[in-house]
Amino acid sequence: MTRSKNNARKGKMRPGTFRGAPIGVYGSMRPGIMGPGGNGLNRGASNKIMVTHLSFDPLMADSQFSRATEKFEDTQLSEALVKKIQELTPSTAEQSSVQNLVSKVEVVVESLIISSVGLNIPIDEVRAVGSYKKGTMLSGHPVADLVVILKDTPTAADIENLANIVQEKLKGQAPDEDFPTQANEGGFNTTSSEGALVRVLVTTLPKNLFEVDSEKHVDVKLLEGALATIRHARWFEENASHTTVRVLVRLLKDLKKRFSGLSGLTPWLIDLLAFKSATLPSNTRDPLSINVAFRRALQLLAAGLFLPGSLGVIDPCESGQVRAHSVLTLEEQDMLCLTAQTLIRALCHGAINEVLGIEGYPVVALDTDITSWCGTIVTPGQPAYIKEENKIESETDVKDETLFASIES
Repeated sequence: MTRSKNNARKGKMRPGTFRGAPIGVYGSMRPGIMGPGGNGLNRGASNKIMVTHLSFDPLMADSQFSRATEKFEDTQLSEALVKKIQELTPSTAEQSSVQNLVSKVEVVVESLIISSVGLNIPIDEVRAVGSYKKGTMLSGHPVADLVVILKDTPTAADIENLANIVQEKLKGQAPDEDFPTQANEGGFNTTSSEGALVRVLVTTLPKNLFEVDSEKHVDVKLLEGALATIRHARWFEENASHTTVRVLVRLLKDLKKRFSGLSGLTPWLIDLLAFKSATLPSNTRDPLSINVAFRRALQLLAAGLFLPGSLGVIDPCESGQVRAHSVLTLEEQDMLCLTAQTLIRALCHGAINEVLGIEGYPVVALDTDITSWCGTIVTPGQPAYIKEENKIESETDVKDETLFASIES
């Protein structure tokens, strides 16, 4: 069903949105999940947000609590972090292969902006997003993301048309390569012979979101999600591009891969958590050292930063006071806190290499197994939230927010 601009002005809401109107240059990806009138699970509910607590931050309260022992040196953790960072940083060859493919795709798309011959819908612009743009790619994951903004609302056929033309022009640039290209619901993927992958997300101008026909066009959630990645990349570049933040993002991504309890962290939540953990709320925004920032990230999660009722982190790219962790289910929020509590206990008792997953050390399931460190037994906690099997929660819309979770990884 098509929703017109006139209906939007009269205050009618498109299903799955809050207030209906896109905000800013690249729109707003439904700010209402925890905005005014939202309860975190059901959009449009009349319940108001209730913030019951601010999560405890040991770093901010350091002066209020006298230490039982003299301040210890974090030399061992610092050295282990430096080693792990080297393992996670992409090699020169990986970075070069991604850069080469991105440059080729960008050249092709920019040529199509100038001359749209053969295209079903003209292109407005192309933007680099995700870990490639932010400088947070992981070793062994040579993937970059681009967003192509079309001047009209695309259909699946329009995406297929664009993918075929891009592949054809890439082959024209390098006849010896095939550039396998696969279209999908929200864009297309292109690979090179060097193993690099470029994921192209296709969206439209924010003003066109009102005209989306669910039976004809690409899902509006995919279009909004692609626009959101542009806002995220721009915010990160302007506020969180310091080396400490980018390094912490890599470390948190690696933790997420190795501990299932952290799987609920979306790339955007990782970015926001890394920024909050690596900086203090001051005018200078001077970053903390990486060992302090890493420990603080686990401490904040363990203290319930992303639990129900916590203020958490306000999403800087959405209108209103939207809590970024509202995209998580109750189970995910509980597991994040539970896992972080176990990891920080193990870290404090000497399991530094095991928490970081340093190469050469045995893999230990810290989040599920009972372990002993320096005579101290660390037992993983039990979930505080258990979902009732016969209870159906309204999580469909919440999970829609994570459709692009892998885009910024």
